[in-house]
Amino acid sequence: MRIHYSPTIRQNSAETPPQLANAIVSDWFIIQTSYMKTRYILFRRAGVYYSEDTTTRKQSSLRTKDQAEARALLHAKNESVRQPILNLQLARTYLTATDPEAVTRNWQVAMEELTKTKSGRTMERYQDAVKDKAFDLIRNVSLLETHSSHFLKVLEAGTVATNVFLRRIHNFALDMNWLPWPILSKKQWPEVRFKEKRAITAQEHQAILTGERKPEWRAYYEFCWHLGGAQSDVAHLSAEDIDWQSKAVGFYRRKTGTVSIIRFGAELEKILAGLPKSGPLFPAIQTMNESGRAAAFNRRCRQQGIEGVTLHCYRYAWAERAKTCGYPERFAQEALGHKSQAVHRAYARKAKVVIPTLEDYERKLAASESVVVPMPAAVA
Repeated sequence: MRIHYSPTIRQNSAETPPQLANAIVSDWFIIQTSYMKTRYILFRRAGVYYSEDTTTRKQSSLRTKDQAEARALLHAKNESVRQPILNLQLARTYLTATDPEAVTRNWQVAMEELTKTKSGRTMERYQDAVKDKAFDLIRNVSLLETHSSHFLKVLEAGTVATNVFLRRIHNFALDMNWLPWPILSKKQWPEVRFKEKRAITAQEHQAILTGERKPEWRAYYEFCWHLGGAQSDVAHLSAEDIDWQSKAVGFYRRKTGTVSIIRFGAELEKILAGLPKSGPLFPAIQTMNESGRAAAFNRRCRQQGIEGVTLHCYRYAWAERAKTCGYPERFAQEALGHKSQAVHRAYARKAKVVIPTLEDYERKLAASESVVVPMPAAVA
């Protein structure tokens, strides 16, 4: 292919010396711009135009085969280096025409708008999370003027929860098209490392009951052990949630709003007999917030020398007990209100399952199949 260009075009190949401007050249050549001192220069390889940084020698594709479009992109790259302040003002002008609030929108606005998309207990958690003091470092920073260094300072000053919620706020801003590109790429985000969580053992549960003198709290801990419910769900149970005919407890989960119906056995039935027949089952505990209930539980654990557990660990205990005894996973998942199998398996991952011999299992199965259930008598 014969290519004719102006005298500003020169050959720049490592394999051959420079040629005359109008000579036949290969697909790899550099096109000098009209500027004598430019940061970026243009070249073409296999029909596609590339730019090269004359300072770092880094090359990047412009993703075009059109020379005019390539020159325009190159001009923009050079201008961004020459006049960054002016270009920032120009960008603000363009954005203001399409989104008047783009220039003034800061991270506090993003936090508030994200919180509005939640409801119930989840909204309360987000409201508490955005009060994190680490977020004060970017709270009044404009989204369009945020650099990766801003986020890194927040992550350094914050905790694991800061990392989690900053990701959510950042992704929300991206989804709303408030950011032209990510502040931090996925690889640059520090790994989220939660503290190790474990289940409450049967011995620890009995020790807690032994040390607890108040009947209402004893009954509350028993409900957590037998139902595996979240602390707020159990605390807000009422006598009207008990179906004595089918021996089931039914309630709406405060976190998700989904219905949870769990059958109870003889042990929980005895405990229910000593609780109120109408209204809240745990009147005093219901009036407390999560922090108050957690503090009371932690005091009881310290008195009994128990470490590393919270009220939430009762849910882990229920999941592990269910897995250990061979309880169907779909039933356990439904009982705990887990929509995801992965989440449920994370709760039960430390369960130690003793595998019975196949001979014993076959014998047990055969015994259950030999039981004959009589048909109901025909109505005359």
